[in-house]
Amino acid sequence: MTIHSTDPFAVPDGDKSPIRRLRGRLASPVTLWTAPGPAGLTVSSTLVADGEPGRMLGLIDEESDFWDAAFRAGRFAVTPLTPADRQLADRFAGLMPAPGGLFATGEWRETPYGPVPAHAGTWAGCLLVSSRPCGWALLAEATIETTSFPTASAPLVHFRGRYAELA
Repeated sequence: MTIHSTDPFAVPDGDKSPIRRLRGRLASPVTLWTAPGPAGLTVSSTLVADGEPGRMLGLIDEESDFWDAAFRAGRFAVTPLTPADRQLADRFAGLMPAPGGLFATGEWRETPYGPVPAHAGTWAGCLLVSSRPCGWALLAEATIETTSFPTASAPLVHFRGRYAELA
C-alpha cells in the first residue's frame, strides 16, 4: 500500500470548471453540522449573517444522512472546527473510515440541536427555516437560536483543496 501526499482521486485543475477553481481560491471555514439522530456532516460552504435574528446559511448535500436528520428535526448545531480537528473533519466528510459510526469515537455533549464535540469552544444551535436547490447542493437557511463561546480558538480553514491554519 502506498500513502500519497496528495489526493490521488482529485480532479486536476485543468479539468475543473472555472467556477470550481474560483471557489477553491476562497478560504472557507471548516465546520461540523450535526442533528438529532444523530447525524453529521463536514461543511465548508458556511456563512453567518448578522441581524435579528441572526442567520446560518450553508450548502448541504441533499443525499446526506445529516440533511435527512436536520430536515426531520427542524434543527441542528454548527461547530467551527480547529486545526486539532482535521481527522474529525475528514471522518464526517466521508474521507476517513468511521468504524462503529461517525459518533463512535471522541466525547460528545448532547444538546437539543444535536451532538457537539465535548471539546468544542464555539457552537451555535439553529432552527431550520428553508432550503432550496443551489448549484450542486441545497442552500439551507436557519435562524441562530443559541450560541456558546466558552473559549476562543484558531479556526481550521479549507483552501485549494487542503486544510490550512491562520498564521
